[in-house]
Amino acid sequence: MTSHLLAFLLSAATATSALAQESTLQVTLTGIGHDRGSMRVGLYDDPKTFRKEAHALAIQQVPAATGTVTVSFPALAAGRYAIMAYHDEDGDGELDRRFGMFPTEGYGLSKDPTVSGPPAFEDSAFEVGADPASISIAIRY
Repeated sequence: MTSHLLAFLLSAATATSALAQESTLQVTLTGIGHDRGSMRVGLYDDPKTFRKEAHALAIQQVPAATGTVTVSFPALAAGRYAIMAYHDEDGDGELDRRFGMFPTEGYGLSKDPTVSGPPAFEDSAFEVGADPASISIAIRY
């Protein structure tokens, strides 16, 4: 076997192995109060940037629907993640807050932690493995 063929086979095996480690995460948002605006779902993998939408690993946006909507994050590497979702009722692309702190639009966090103050990544973090994963997040108004 030539060294070029061996190198090709090794790289193909590595690529196949890497693909096998990717998964799809399905996120179901429940308790949506009305169908105005959209639902924005931010996926985070870094505690330092959690809740800073401009630094999210990925964002999904879908039209709001009363009750439940589902979004998916495909081709996700195995790892530790956290999600913050909110009902962007006015379409401005931001979670509106009173006094810059208290959400005035519906929002939810993975693992539904009880928070007083800014939520922490660790309180919302969950693991995604090689198999497809799904979580549910209750939207609170």
